[in-house]
Amino acid sequence: MTEQYDPTRNADRWTTLWNERQVFHASTLTGPAPADRPRTYVVNMLPYPSGDLHMGHAEAYSIGDAIARFARMRGHDVLNPIGWDSFGLPAENAAIRRGLDPREWTYANINTQAQAFRRLGISFDWRTRLHTSDPEFYRWNQWLFLRMYERGLAYRAAAPVNWCPKDRTVLANEQVINGRCERCGTPVVRRELTQWFLRITAYADRLLTDMRQLEGSWPADVLTMQRNWIGRSEGPDGVSYRLRDWLISRQRFWGTPIPIVHCSSCGLVPVPEDELPVRLPPERPTSGPDDGESPLARASDWVAVDCPSCGGPARRDTDTIDTFVDSSWYFLRYPNPRYVDGPFDPARVAGWLPVNNYIGGKEHATGHLLYARFITKVLHDLGLVNFTEPFRRLTNQGQVIMNGRAMSKSLGNLVELLDQIDRYGPDAVRVTMLFAGPPEQDIDWADVSVSGAVRWLTRVWRLASEVGGAPQAFRAADGSAWVRRDVHRLVDEVTTLMEQRRLNVVIARLMEMTSLLRRAAQRPGPADRAVREGTSALVRMLSSLAPFIAEDAWERLGHSPSVAEQPWPQADPALFAGEKVTCVVQIDGKVRARIEVPPEVEADDLKALVLVSPTVQNTLDGREVGRLIVRPPGLVNIVLAR
Repeated sequence: MTEQYDPTRNADRWTTLWNERQVFHASTLTGPAPADRPRTYVVNMLPYPSGDLHMGHAEAYSIGDAIARFARMRGHDVLNPIGWDSFGLPAENAAIRRGLDPREWTYANINTQAQAFRRLGISFDWRTRLHTSDPEFYRWNQWLFLRMYERGLAYRAAAPVNWCPKDRTVLANEQVINGRCERCGTPVVRRELTQWFLRITAYADRLLTDMRQLEGSWPADVLTMQRNWIGRSEGPDGVSYRLRDWLISRQRFWGTPIPIVHCSSCGLVPVPEDELPVRLPPERPTSGPDDGESPLARASDWVAVDCPSCGGPARRDTDTIDTFVDSSWYFLRYPNPRYVDGPFDPARVAGWLPVNNYIGGKEHATGHLLYARFITKVLHDLGLVNFTEPFRRLTNQGQVIMNGRAMSKSLGNLVELLDQIDRYGPDAVRVTMLFAGPPEQDIDWADVSVSGAVRWLTRVWRLASEVGGAPQAFRAADGSAWVRRDVHRLVDEVTTLMEQRRLNVVIARLMEMTSLLRRAAQRPGPADRAVREGTSALVRMLSSLAPFIAEDAWERLGHSPSVAEQPWPQADPALFAGEKVTCVVQIDGKVRARIEVPPEVEADDLKALVLVSPTVQNTLDGREVGRLIVRPPGLVNIVLAR
C-alpha cells in the first residue's frame, strides 16, 4: 500500500461530524436523566485567557478528555464542560501594555483558545460555555457576596496587608510566594489598609474534619498541604490556627465590583438584589498614583450614586473581588449556565454534583482548592446544596518543562503547542503527553519523543487499513485462539488501568496490543475473525486518547462513524482464566528466579508464592529478608537485611 497516514488531514472533518451528531452533548443538560444511565461529571480547572493554549493545557485537558471519553463509551451520561476564568490582573496588565480595553484583549484570547481546544479534539459540551467576566456570571458573585455579608462572613476591616507595588493591589497570603507577588515576582510590602475579607477561619475545623471524605480519592500530599496551611494547634489558651481570613479586595478594574454603597449617613449599604449586577464602567479609567486606591475611584460618573437606604448622595465601593471567588463556585453553574433565577439551577446541581473527577495543578492546593471547599460549605449552610465537598476525586497533573526549566520566551526554551500540532498532529501531541509518565509527574519535553508517538499511530492506521481491506472470507477460528486470549486479557488490563487513571501504562498496553495484532495479521492468508475483533477493540480504546486517528481507523475497518459513539469493548475472562505469566524475582537487584503466576495475582499472594518457591529458598540459603518490593504480577525484588 502506497498511501501514507497524514496526522492532520481529517481533523476538521471529524470535529465537524462530532458537532453535527452532538456526540458530546450531555443528555441531561436540559432534559430529564435516563433512568438506566449513570452520570459522570468531569471538570478541568478553568483556563485563563492570557494568550493561546500552552503545553500545560494540552496535558491537563488530554487527561480530562480521556476520563470523559472512557466514561461515555461505558454508557455514562457525561458532562465535560468548558469556561474561562476571564477576569483578573494578567489580562488587565496585558491590555494596558497594548493600549487595549481588557474586554477586547480577553475575549479575543478566549476565541483563540476555543479554536485550539477544537484542534486538540477535546470533547467539550460547548453548550456549557461560560466566561466569569460576563455580567450574567459576575452578577452571582455579587449575590453570593451579599449573602455572606448578611451572615457576617463578609466584613470590612483595617489590617496590615500585602501590597504589590508593581501591580498596585493587595494580595491574599496565598498569593505571596517567598515574599514576592506570585504574578509578577515583585517583592511585597506591608501596608495598613481597610479591606474586605471573607471569614474562612469560621470554617477551619470543618475544612479539616471533612477531609475524611477525601481520603483515598484526593492525593495525600494535597490534603497534607491543606492541613498544614490551616495549621490547627492546641495551646493553653484554647485552639489556634495558622489560617487567616481571606482578603478579597483588589484595587483593580478588571474584576467583579463589590456590591456595597458607602453613605455618610447610613454607613455600608448593600446594593438591592434587583439592581444586580453592578456593571463595570464601559472603559477602564486611567490609573492614578500608587496610593492604594482602585482605578474605579476615578470613574466619577460610575462612583456617584444615590444611597439605596436614605436616597442621599453616596459612593460605590471601588474595589473589585478577588478572582478566586469566581473560581470557587463556577462548577455549580455549568449544568445550566443560562439559569437566571439564581447562581445555579438547584435541580441540575442535585443531579450532577459533586464533581466526579476534577483535574488541575497541585499549585492550587492552598488557594483555589481550599476556597472552593469553603464556599461549598457556605452554600450548604445557606441550604443551596446538599453536599459539603465539591470534588469527589482530584487528579493533579505535573508541569511541562524544557531541559529541566519552566518554558518561557526569555529563556529561549518555549515550545509552542500549535507548532507541535501542525508538525505532528493533535493525536501525537496528546499521546506524548499521556505516555511520558503518571499524570502527576512533570514532563520534560526535551526527553520525550513525539515522532515515536507518530510512528505508533501510523502502525495502528496501517493495521486498520490492512484488516479493513482484507477479503471478508475469514479463516477458521481454531488457529487464532491465542490471539483472542491475549486480546481479551489486554482489554481487561486496559479497562482496569483506565479506571485507575494510569494512562501512561494504558498506552504501553495498547502498543503491545498493536504489535500482537500486526504479527497475527501478517501471517499468510486473509485476516481472521480474531484479528478483526482485536483491531476493533484496539481502535475503540484508542479513541479515548487519540480521537482523530481512531475515527480514521474505524472508517478504514468499514464501520460507520463515529467511533466515539461505540461502546467500550468487553473482555471475556473465560478466555484468559488460568493463564500464567512469568514473574521475575530479583534478589538485591539481580535476577535469581522466574516463577509462573496467575496474571490477576494479588500482592500478598504473590509475596507468599515467591517466598515458598524452592529456587528462591535455595538462593536465599537462610539469609534474612529485609524487605520485599512487590509489583504484581511481573516483578518481586527481595532486599536482604544488612
